[in-house]
Amino acid sequence: MMRYAAYAASVVLAILSIGMAVLDPRWAWAVLVFGGLAALGTWDLAQKRSTLRRVYPLLAHFRYGLESIGPEMRQYFIESDTAETPFSRQQRALVYQRAKSVNDTRPFGTLHDVYSVDYEWINHSMAPTPHGTHDFRVTIGEGTAQPYSASVFNISAMSFGSLSANAIRALNKGAKLGGFYHDTGEGSISPYHRENGGDLVWEIGSGYFGCRGDDGSFSEERFAANATDPQVRMIEIKLSQGAKPGHGGVLPAPKVTPEIAVTRGVPAWVECVSPARHAEFDTPRGLLAFVARLRELSGGKPVGFKLAIGHPWEWFGIAKAMQETGQLPDFIVVDGAEGGTGASPAEFIDHVGVPMHEALMLVHNTLVGLGLRDRIHLGAAGRITTAFDIARTMAMGADWCNAGRGYMFALGCIQSLSCHTDECPTGVATQDPKRWRALDVPDKGARVRNYHHNTLLALRDLICAAGLEHPRQIGPEHILRRVTPTEVRSLAALYRFLEPGALLQGVPDHSVFRSFWESARSDSFAPPPQVQRMRESKLV
Repeated sequence: MMRYAAYAASVVLAILSIGMAVLDPRWAWAVLVFGGLAALGTWDLAQKRSTLRRVYPLLAHFRYGLESIGPEMRQYFIESDTAETPFSRQQRALVYQRAKSVNDTRPFGTLHDVYSVDYEWINHSMAPTPHGTHDFRVTIGEGTAQPYSASVFNISAMSFGSLSANAIRALNKGAKLGGFYHDTGEGSISPYHRENGGDLVWEIGSGYFGCRGDDGSFSEERFAANATDPQVRMIEIKLSQGAKPGHGGVLPAPKVTPEIAVTRGVPAWVECVSPARHAEFDTPRGLLAFVARLRELSGGKPVGFKLAIGHPWEWFGIAKAMQETGQLPDFIVVDGAEGGTGASPAEFIDHVGVPMHEALMLVHNTLVGLGLRDRIHLGAAGRITTAFDIARTMAMGADWCNAGRGYMFALGCIQSLSCHTDECPTGVATQDPKRWRALDVPDKGARVRNYHHNTLLALRDLICAAGLEHPRQIGPEHILRRVTPTEVRSLAALYRFLEPGALLQGVPDHSVFRSFWESARSDSFAPPPQVQRMRESKLV
């Protein structure tokens, strides 16, 4: 039958090549080639793990080979320049151009269909403002002993271990050159974060890496030793991340190398567990008390937390705890479900967590409704690469933006989607020294700085065209979105914005607040009674 033809041919050719090799040793190569194919086909027939290989000996391997290069074939030869999977070729090209400081202008009109649903733009002014500085900043922690003036565009949390040593070096060098911050990720502060002296935001995760005792609990002494370092400008408690909210992590023992062990404060070659939840607090009030405790231990540096929004009543509980106790974080970073530098189970990366736009709107509205928005700064992260992404996000309530994958592209990432395999072809997301040593730190550090610099220049041009002077002036009325082929709405019309102090006067006419605000508790993350009753009804 035809499905055995390749196998049969390899056997016949192997026999013939053996005969030819007896007469002429130069035919030995044919023995190796056809003999190897015959042996592989025989193994396919004998093995029992793959039915496909038993039914299609040898031929099945062609199918596996084509399947393995399918993503590359689609990305380079089939997908359009604007297909976001997850980032389009056009988005990546813009980052590469800005990182290299080469011409990023485009001819002959946009590739986007401006009449398609979800197309967005910013309205310009008939009286544009003159170009001023592009070094836009926001001061975080004004009431603390050590406030920090942050750029409006920074490097999002990516740990050493997920990124290579040279990638961390280059990111931090770029942050130093450009005057913006570099979030450490929950893997703590490695020696590579310190080499170039760029500003750090130290992320504290549930594993308390870099500030944990021998038993895995939080250590005040070890925290203070790192937090008081002048290079650490702010402290960020990670509650959850966009790539896998509500999911912990395990670093297998063989991956816990001595340098990762020193960085995280764990034993080398021993399985390293990052729990799904914190052990230092289990209530909204406990979280805020932990914020205040870290602020004191750090010598008065700004302290906040990062979260991906899930159950709305849990966020409402935190907000109520702020209102009732007066203990406030200096900042909150909202991570959207579209965030994705961390490898994650498929269901989590595809279907868990609230996307950034809706999550940011909920947090912003709640703080406005409580009259706290002017005292707490908001950062946002989630698929941000361009100046328009920053403008849109700030129009929805953010004070600044963070990016992870955008800065990975600046390092040379080609979106090979091999971050979790330790085989990153550009040396960015790998611990293989043969790969990451090829990443040139001075060159890539300059590219990180260039990407930041040129993106903020583009942001300046955008806001000046809109008749504004600073991105904090961008409001939802400036961003327009097509909602049908014939209808356009501004973000101000699409989203519900609370009036200042609205939650102090009652429950506003907004579905999520009507459903969960009154029943949310500052002393517990537990679901409200109506949710608990629905859960119990399935058990009857």
